[in-house]
Amino acid sequence: MWNQLKTILYLGALSSLAVAALSWVAPGWWLGFAVVGLAFNLGAYFFSDRVVLRMQGARPLARSEHPELHAMNDIIAERAGIPAPRLYIIDADYANAFATGRGPGHSAVAFTRQLLEQLPPREVAGVLAHEIAHVKNRDVLIATIAACVATMVSALANMLQFTAIFGGSSEDEEGSGLGGLVFALLAPLGATLVQLAISRAREYVADETAARLTGDPAGLASALERLSHATAHAQALPQPAAASLFIVNPFGSMQTLASLFSTHPPMQERIRRLRALSLAITRRAA
Repeated sequence: MWNQLKTILYLGALSSLAVAALSWVAPGWWLGFAVVGLAFNLGAYFFSDRVVLRMQGARPLARSEHPELHAMNDIIAERAGIPAPRLYIIDADYANAFATGRGPGHSAVAFTRQLLEQLPPREVAGVLAHEIAHVKNRDVLIATIAACVATMVSALANMLQFTAIFGGSSEDEEGSGLGGLVFALLAPLGATLVQLAISRAREYVADETAARLTGDPAGLASALERLSHATAHAQALPQPAAASLFIVNPFGSMQTLASLFSTHPPMQERIRRLRALSLAITRRAA
């Protein structure tokens, strides 16, 4: 519940940044930038799944090729109350998985071959439930809205920077111009940080939803531990552009100030929360 609330607060913060940017810009100037940003992100919303799957070299996984995984997919999707997503496999030497698509009925989950070879069925179920949770929670839609607002903020900030530098230079406008320049420099950074915070919050929500779908948070925690270790020793890596989609950050988890710029929350914290949830379930059952 708290992570859902954080998402709403973060989206509100992004919207506030957009309103602040609009208040600095004369009416009519910003419309073209907003339309371009909206069109770009809507295009990504409707067509990015095909692009991402092709970019990662994913191919459809036939039911006859992996019937156990398809059966698992049907069961978990039914529990989630959504149509079963299409399953894909990536013939790659790294262990990871991701979901894509704009929502239930238009979604896909892709696994790397190494993940299916290395993880036992219990852990595969946890990973699959996490990805189905992203679909159920419409996280692609949330990410698209965040990206759209952040794009508009950045476009407006760039225009403010231009007008602050080349605009009027009278004494009356000097303070306003300086304020606009400062805002133009800081607003894109703030929008990016909020957008990444939304991504991290949605990972926590997907973990919690997956735990409810399987009733086995410890299984997902064990999978995350195994995948984190495998990622740290991986010789191959996916295309960086899609890194934010994967269940485990393929480029490592940062524990420093740089983690503010990470699309994923700290792995240790994700595992800790799942272990705590597993312990709570055990105590309730006792």
